[in-house]
Amino acid sequence: QINAKDPGDWKVWQEEDYTTTRSLMASIAGEAAKRQGPELFDKFFLTLLTERHGGARAPLNDESILVGLAEKCGLDVDKFKSDMRDEKLVEIIATDHTEATEIHGAFGTPTFIFDNGQSAYLKTFIPPEEESVSAFEHFLGLFEKRPYIGEVKRPQPPWPKGAV
Repeated sequence: QINAKDPGDWKVWQEEDYTTTRSLMASIAGEAAKRQGPELFDKFFLTLLTERHGGARAPLNDESILVGLAEKCGLDVDKFKSDMRDEKLVEIIATDHTEATEIHGAFGTPTFIFDNGQSAYLKTFIPPEEESVSAFEHFLGLFEKRPYIGEVKRPQPPWPKGAV
């Protein structure tokens, strides 16, 4: 939605066929997983992100893949599939998107919204495992409590030279 070439009045959540969008089905699947509790949602979400960004590049608009991930994570698959068809989940996504863009200024993912109302977008490659916690802590330290920092950007090129 945010990255649409000419969004006009078009809203991704108004599409009749969710498989024609890049990630609406994954958002619906996430909302369906939330209905089975925070622990299972966290497991599902991490698995989804790993399958998408960890090398496999799993498509986010393939229901069979999303159901397979739900099963892999121990979700009640029948409930998950039933919940994915609940139109209320699409309404939740629409409301969340509107809040993210209009209140927090989100324009991409991941955008982090901090408890103090500050927000920050982070563009990164997956850091080496031994640096992942400290890298995230540095990100938090830089943006969570410093509203006077608006943007940090590496000149293009050389990034991502040396990053991957």
